[in-house]
Amino acid sequence: MSISERQKEIIDAAGKILTQSGISGLTTKNLAKEMGFSEAAIYRHFPSKEAIILAMLGFLRSNMDSRISEVNQSLGVEERFRAIFSSQFSFFTQNQHFVVAVFSDGLWEESGQVNQAILALMQTKMRYLLPLIQEGQSQGLFKSSISSEQITHIVMGAFRLHMFKWRVSGFSFDLVSSGHELIDSILEVIKK
Repeated sequence: MSISERQKEIIDAAGKILTQSGISGLTTKNLAKEMGFSEAAIYRHFPSKEAIILAMLGFLRSNMDSRISEVNQSLGVEERFRAIFSSQFSFFTQNQHFVVAVFSDGLWEESGQVNQAILALMQTKMRYLLPLIQEGQSQGLFKSSISSEQITHIVMGAFRLHMFKWRVSGFSFDLVSSGHELIDSILEVIKK
């Protein structure tokens, strides 16, 4: 997804508002105030609040796709598995507003397009995780008594719950170290 530098600034400001005030606080008036310019200037870059949220989710999906695709394929399965999640935890530590964008109360009900963007985000991660789990199963590293699809759901569910916990705690714990503990636990559960 290609966005201008100004659009990225608006997305970041919208994320800051979401973090502080939730979805109800994300108005073009508040966004213009945060950015220090008129509401009309916002509309030159985005036609609506929904378009801003969609751009935020699209940017996150594109960024995640880029980061995960750069994981060194010569690493072993377990190392690549860890690298995918390390990348996620590091990114979200530096960009908390993207966690808020995915877990804002009411955001999922905002529109069908927003729901589709969130689904596309999950599918992007699954596109990397599912084949990795299948590879781990074929090498005898991961349990094969559970389908690769179910292991993927378990892993992604644990990740999402951890991210949600971090968000509702007000980002009060170290996501990187707690995330690594989570990944260690997940690997302990799925390994043979």
